[in-house]
Amino acid sequence: MTKQGAFGVDVGGTSIKIGLFASDGTLEEKWQIKTDTSENGKHILPDIASFLAKQMDERRLSPEEMEGVGIGVPGPVDERGLVRGCVNLGWGHVELVQEMEALCGMKVKASNDANVAALGELYAGSGKGYDSLVLVTLGTGIGGGIVVNGKILQGAVGSGGEIGHITIHPKETRVCTCGKKGCLEQYASATAMVHWAKHLLQKEDTPSVLRQGEVTAKTILEAAKSGDALALRVVDIMTEALGLGLANVAAVCDPQLILIGGGVSAAGAFLTDRITAHYKQYAFPATKETPIRTAALGNDAGMVGAAFLLLGEVSR
Repeated sequence: MTKQGAFGVDVGGTSIKIGLFASDGTLEEKWQIKTDTSENGKHILPDIASFLAKQMDERRLSPEEMEGVGIGVPGPVDERGLVRGCVNLGWGHVELVQEMEALCGMKVKASNDANVAALGELYAGSGKGYDSLVLVTLGTGIGGGIVVNGKILQGAVGSGGEIGHITIHPKETRVCTCGKKGCLEQYASATAMVHWAKHLLQKEDTPSVLRQGEVTAKTILEAAKSGDALALRVVDIMTEALGLGLANVAAVCDPQLILIGGGVSAAGAFLTDRITAHYKQYAFPATKETPIRTAALGNDAGMVGAAFLLLGEVSR
Protein backbone atom coordinates (compact mmCIF):
# COMPACT_ATOMS: atom_id res chain seq x y z
CA MET A 1 0.00 0.00 0.00
CA THR A 2 1.35 3.43 -0.99
CA LYS A 3 1.68 5.66 2.06
CA GLN A 4 0.01 9.07 1.95
CA GLY A 5 2.36 10.98 4.24
CA ALA A 6 2.61 11.82 7.92
CA PHE A 7 1.44 14.20 10.60
CA GLY A 8 3.93 16.47 12.38
CA VAL A 9 2.93 17.66 15.86
CA ASP A 10 4.72 20.33 17.91
CA VAL A 11 3.35 20.43 21.45
CA GLY A 12 3.83 23.72 23.30
CA GLY A 13 2.64 24.93 26.68
CA THR A 14 -0.17 27.07 25.23
CA SER A 15 -0.79 25.66 21.75
CA ILE A 16 -0.18 22.58 19.63
CA LYS A 17 0.86 23.00 15.99
CA ILE A 18 -0.17 20.17 13.68
CA GLY A 19 0.77 19.71 10.04
CA LEU A 20 -0.22 17.17 7.39
CA PHE A 21 2.72 16.37 5.13
CA ALA A 22 2.90 14.46 1.86
CA SER A 23 5.41 11.60 1.63
CA ASP A 24 7.93 13.94 -0.05
CA GLY A 25 7.74 16.35 2.91
CA THR A 26 5.47 18.94 1.28
CA LEU A 27 3.26 20.66 3.85
CA GLU A 28 -0.33 20.19 2.69
CA GLU A 29 -2.20 21.84 5.55
CA LYS A 30 -1.54 23.05 9.07
CA TRP A 31 -3.63 23.80 12.14
CA GLN A 32 -3.27 24.99 15.71
CA ILE A 33 -5.22 23.78 18.72
CA LYS A 34 -5.15 24.83 22.37
CA THR A 35 -3.03 22.87 24.83
CA ASP A 36 -5.20 21.68 27.71
CA THR A 37 -2.75 21.38 30.62
CA SER A 38 -5.47 20.78 33.22
CA GLU A 39 -5.26 17.65 35.38
CA ASN A 40 -1.50 17.34 34.79
CA GLY A 41 -1.91 17.42 31.03
CA LYS A 42 -3.87 14.18 30.82
CA HIS A 43 -6.08 15.50 28.00
CA ILE A 44 -3.22 16.51 25.66
CA LEU A 45 -2.67 13.20 23.85
CA PRO A 46 -6.39 12.32 23.57
CA ASP A 47 -7.04 15.83 22.16
CA ILE A 48 -4.33 15.35 19.52
CA ALA A 49 -5.57 11.87 18.61
CA SER A 50 -9.15 13.11 18.31
CA PHE A 51 -8.10 15.99 16.06
CA LEU A 52 -6.04 13.69 13.81
CA ALA A 53 -8.92 11.24 13.54
CA LYS A 54 -11.23 14.07 12.44
CA GLN A 55 -8.81 15.25 9.74
CA MET A 56 -8.29 11.72 8.45
CA ASP A 57 -12.02 11.05 8.40
CA GLU A 58 -12.61 14.21 6.35
CA ARG A 59 -9.96 13.05 3.84
CA ARG A 60 -11.07 9.41 3.91
CA LEU A 61 -7.63 8.28 5.05
CA SER A 62 -7.09 5.19 7.17
CA PRO A 63 -4.29 4.80 9.74
CA GLU A 64 -2.76 2.09 7.51
CA GLU A 65 -2.34 4.62 4.70
CA MET A 66 -0.17 6.94 6.82
CA GLU A 67 3.53 6.73 7.69
CA GLY A 68 2.44 7.81 11.14
CA VAL A 69 2.74 10.71 13.59
CA GLY A 70 5.89 12.54 14.68
CA ILE A 71 5.70 14.52 17.92
CA GLY A 72 8.00 17.10 19.51
CA VAL A 73 7.51 17.97 23.19
CA PRO A 74 9.22 20.47 25.54
CA GLY A 75 11.16 17.96 27.62
CA PRO A 76 13.57 15.02 27.41
CA VAL A 77 12.36 12.00 25.42
CA ASP A 78 14.38 8.78 25.33
CA GLU A 79 14.79 6.40 22.38
CA ARG A 80 11.70 4.34 23.22
CA GLY A 81 9.47 7.38 23.66
CA LEU A 82 9.43 7.83 27.43
CA VAL A 83 9.09 11.46 28.51
CA ARG A 84 10.90 12.19 31.75
CA GLY A 85 8.95 15.26 32.77
CA CYS A 86 7.54 18.28 30.89
CA VAL A 87 6.92 21.06 33.40
CA ASN A 88 5.11 23.23 30.80
CA LEU A 89 2.64 20.43 30.12
CA GLY A 90 2.19 19.24 33.69
CA TRP A 91 3.65 15.84 32.80
CA GLY A 92 5.80 13.61 34.96
CA HIS A 93 6.91 10.35 33.36
CA VAL A 94 4.70 9.68 30.32
CA GLU A 95 4.97 6.71 27.93
CA LEU A 96 4.38 9.11 25.04
CA VAL A 97 4.90 6.78 22.07
CA GLN A 98 3.10 3.83 23.62
CA GLU A 99 0.08 5.89 24.71
CA MET A 100 -0.18 7.81 21.44
CA GLU A 101 0.04 4.68 19.30
CA ALA A 102 -2.79 3.15 21.32
CA LEU A 103 -4.89 6.29 20.85
CA CYS A 104 -4.38 6.86 17.13
CA GLY A 105 -3.58 3.41 15.73
CA MET A 106 -0.53 4.68 13.82
CA LYS A 107 3.21 4.44 14.20
CA VAL A 108 4.48 7.25 16.46
CA LYS A 109 7.95 8.71 16.89
CA ALA A 110 8.81 11.39 19.43
CA SER A 111 11.66 13.65 20.47
CA ASN A 112 12.40 16.91 22.25
CA ASP A 113 10.94 20.01 20.55
CA ALA A 114 14.31 21.68 19.91
CA ASN A 115 15.69 18.43 18.48
CA VAL A 116 12.85 18.13 15.99
CA ALA A 117 13.22 21.82 15.10
CA ALA A 118 16.86 21.07 14.20
CA LEU A 119 15.71 18.16 12.06
CA GLY A 120 13.17 20.42 10.35
CA GLU A 121 15.88 22.93 9.47
CA LEU A 122 18.05 20.10 8.12
CA TYR A 123 15.41 18.78 5.76
CA ALA A 124 13.46 21.87 4.80
CA GLY A 125 15.15 25.02 6.15
CA SER A 126 18.56 26.68 6.31
CA GLY A 127 20.23 23.28 6.76
CA LYS A 128 18.93 21.79 3.51
CA GLY A 129 21.75 19.98 1.74
CA TYR A 130 23.71 19.33 4.95
CA ASP A 131 23.98 16.19 7.06
CA SER A 132 25.10 17.61 10.43
CA LEU A 133 24.11 20.82 12.18
CA VAL A 134 23.53 22.50 15.52
CA LEU A 135 20.44 24.64 16.11
CA VAL A 136 20.21 27.05 19.04
CA THR A 137 16.85 28.70 19.69
CA LEU A 138 16.98 31.97 21.59
CA GLY A 139 13.83 32.92 23.46
CA THR A 140 12.75 33.07 27.09
CA GLY A 141 15.28 30.28 27.56
CA ILE A 142 17.69 28.57 25.19
CA GLY A 143 16.78 25.42 23.33
CA GLY A 144 19.23 23.30 21.43
CA GLY A 145 19.15 20.52 18.88
CA ILE A 146 22.01 18.58 17.33
CA VAL A 147 21.78 16.47 14.19
CA VAL A 148 24.74 14.28 13.22
CA ASN A 149 24.75 12.40 9.90
CA GLY A 150 21.01 12.96 9.54
CA LYS A 151 20.12 11.64 12.99
CA ILE A 152 19.12 13.55 16.12
CA LEU A 153 21.65 13.32 18.93
CA GLN A 154 19.13 12.27 21.54
CA GLY A 155 21.32 10.72 24.25
CA ALA A 156 20.66 8.04 26.85
CA VAL A 157 17.72 9.73 28.57
CA GLY A 158 16.75 12.19 25.84
CA SER A 159 18.63 15.22 27.16
CA GLY A 160 21.22 15.39 24.37
CA GLY A 161 21.52 18.87 22.86
CA GLU A 162 20.68 20.82 26.04
CA ILE A 163 22.98 23.61 24.87
CA GLY A 164 21.30 26.21 27.09
CA HIS A 165 22.61 24.43 30.15
CA ILE A 166 26.26 24.22 29.28
CA THR A 167 28.16 25.83 32.17
CA ILE A 168 30.05 28.84 30.87
CA HIS A 169 30.55 30.74 34.13
CA PRO A 170 31.28 28.35 37.03
CA LYS A 171 31.55 31.19 39.58
CA GLU A 172 28.03 32.51 38.88
CA THR A 173 25.98 32.78 42.09
CA ARG A 174 22.53 33.12 40.54
CA VAL A 175 20.55 29.92 40.08
CA CYS A 176 19.36 28.96 36.61
CA THR A 177 15.83 27.60 36.00
CA CYS A 178 17.40 24.13 35.75
CA GLY A 179 18.82 24.40 39.27
CA LYS A 180 22.46 24.80 38.22
CA LYS A 181 24.50 28.01 38.20
CA GLY A 182 26.38 29.66 35.37
CA CYS A 183 24.41 28.21 32.44
CA LEU A 184 24.57 29.67 28.94
CA GLU A 185 20.85 30.43 29.26
CA GLN A 186 21.67 32.92 32.05
CA TYR A 187 23.83 34.92 29.65
CA ALA A 188 22.38 34.61 26.17
CA SER A 189 18.59 34.15 26.28
CA ALA A 190 16.10 36.98 25.81
CA THR A 191 15.50 36.85 29.58
CA ALA A 192 19.24 37.14 30.20
CA MET A 193 19.53 40.16 27.90
CA VAL A 194 16.90 41.98 29.95
CA HIS A 195 18.66 40.99 33.18
CA TRP A 196 22.03 42.34 32.00
CA ALA A 197 20.52 45.53 30.60
CA LYS A 198 18.75 46.30 33.88
CA HIS A 199 21.91 45.42 35.81
CA LEU A 200 23.99 47.90 33.78
CA LEU A 201 21.29 50.59 33.89
CA GLN A 202 21.22 50.38 37.68
CA LYS A 203 24.96 50.10 38.15
CA GLU A 204 26.07 52.88 35.78
CA ASP A 205 25.14 56.37 34.64
CA THR A 206 25.82 55.61 30.97
CA PRO A 207 23.27 57.46 28.79
CA SER A 208 20.96 55.02 27.01
CA VAL A 209 17.62 55.08 25.22
CA LEU A 210 16.78 52.03 27.33
CA ARG A 211 16.25 54.38 30.29
CA GLN A 212 13.18 55.83 28.55
CA GLY A 213 10.93 52.83 27.93
CA GLU A 214 10.32 49.13 28.32
CA VAL A 215 13.43 46.97 28.37
CA THR A 216 12.98 43.86 26.22
CA ALA A 217 15.29 41.81 24.03
CA LYS A 218 13.75 43.57 21.03
CA THR A 219 14.30 47.11 22.37
CA ILE A 220 17.86 46.20 23.41
CA LEU A 221 18.68 44.96 19.91
CA GLU A 222 17.05 48.01 18.30
CA ALA A 223 19.05 50.32 20.55
CA ALA A 224 22.26 48.41 19.85
CA LYS A 225 21.68 48.68 16.09
CA SER A 226 21.36 52.45 16.48
CA GLY A 227 24.72 52.58 18.29
CA ASP A 228 23.53 52.79 21.92
CA ALA A 229 26.69 52.03 23.93
CA LEU A 230 25.00 50.29 26.86
CA ALA A 231 22.81 48.14 24.60
CA LEU A 232 25.90 47.18 22.58
CA ARG A 233 27.56 45.97 25.78
CA VAL A 234 24.55 43.76 26.53
CA VAL A 235 24.75 42.32 23.02
CA ASP A 236 28.46 41.70 23.55
CA ILE A 237 27.80 39.81 26.81
CA MET A 238 25.23 37.70 24.99
CA THR A 239 27.19 37.01 21.80
CA GLU A 240 30.42 36.23 23.65
CA ALA A 241 28.57 33.70 25.81
CA LEU A 242 27.05 32.13 22.69
CA GLY A 243 30.39 32.12 20.88
CA LEU A 244 32.02 30.32 23.81
CA GLY A 245 29.18 27.82 24.26
CA LEU A 246 28.95 27.01 20.56
CA ALA A 247 32.73 26.61 20.27
CA ASN A 248 32.54 23.96 23.00
CA VAL A 249 29.65 22.21 21.24
CA ALA A 250 31.49 22.25 17.90
CA ALA A 251 34.58 20.71 19.50
CA VAL A 252 32.43 17.72 20.48
CA CYS A 253 30.17 17.14 17.45
CA ASP A 254 31.95 19.02 14.59
CA PRO A 255 28.84 20.28 12.73
CA GLN A 256 28.84 21.48 9.14
CA LEU A 257 26.62 24.40 10.12
CA ILE A 258 25.37 26.26 13.20
CA LEU A 259 21.94 27.86 13.08
CA ILE A 260 20.46 30.53 15.33
CA GLY A 261 16.68 30.41 15.72
CA GLY A 262 14.00 31.72 18.06
CA GLY A 263 12.59 35.23 18.31
CA VAL A 264 15.94 36.90 18.98
CA SER A 265 17.32 35.58 15.67
CA ALA A 266 15.22 38.20 13.84
CA ALA A 267 18.23 40.50 14.36
CA GLY A 268 19.89 38.55 11.52
CA ALA A 269 23.46 39.30 10.51
CA PHE A 270 23.78 41.97 13.21
CA LEU A 271 23.68 39.09 15.68
CA THR A 272 25.31 36.25 13.75
CA ASP A 273 28.32 38.37 12.74
CA ARG A 274 29.03 39.12 16.41
CA ILE A 275 28.48 35.52 17.49
CA THR A 276 30.84 34.39 14.73
CA ALA A 277 33.59 36.79 15.84
CA HIS A 278 33.47 35.44 19.41
CA TYR A 279 33.08 31.86 18.20
CA LYS A 280 36.34 32.15 16.27
CA GLN A 281 38.03 33.37 19.47
CA TYR A 282 37.20 30.15 21.31
CA ALA A 283 36.82 27.49 18.62
CA PHE A 284 39.09 24.49 18.20
CA PRO A 285 41.22 25.38 15.11
CA ALA A 286 39.68 22.72 12.86
CA THR A 287 36.16 24.04 13.53
CA LYS A 288 36.85 27.80 13.31
CA GLU A 289 35.30 28.19 9.87
CA THR A 290 31.96 26.53 10.70
CA PRO A 291 29.35 28.96 9.30
CA ILE A 292 26.82 30.50 11.68
CA ARG A 293 23.53 31.54 10.07
CA THR A 294 19.93 32.26 11.01
CA ALA A 295 17.33 29.49 10.87
CA ALA A 296 14.61 29.73 8.22
CA LEU A 297 11.47 27.94 9.37
CA GLY A 298 10.49 30.03 12.38
CA ASN A 299 7.62 28.59 14.42
CA ASP A 300 7.00 25.82 11.88
CA ALA A 301 10.40 24.16 12.44
CA GLY A 302 9.21 21.81 15.20
CA MET A 303 6.14 20.68 13.29
CA VAL A 304 8.17 20.08 10.11
CA GLY A 305 10.93 18.23 11.94
CA ALA A 306 8.43 16.08 13.83
CA ALA A 307 7.03 14.83 10.52
CA PHE A 308 10.54 14.07 9.30
CA LEU A 309 11.11 11.77 12.28
CA LEU A 310 9.11 9.43 10.02
CA LEU A 311 9.57 10.86 6.52
CA GLY A 312 13.35 11.06 6.98
CA GLU A 313 13.43 7.29 7.14
CA VAL A 314 11.70 7.18 3.77
CA SER A 315 13.83 9.82 2.01
CA ARG A 316 17.29 8.67 3.20
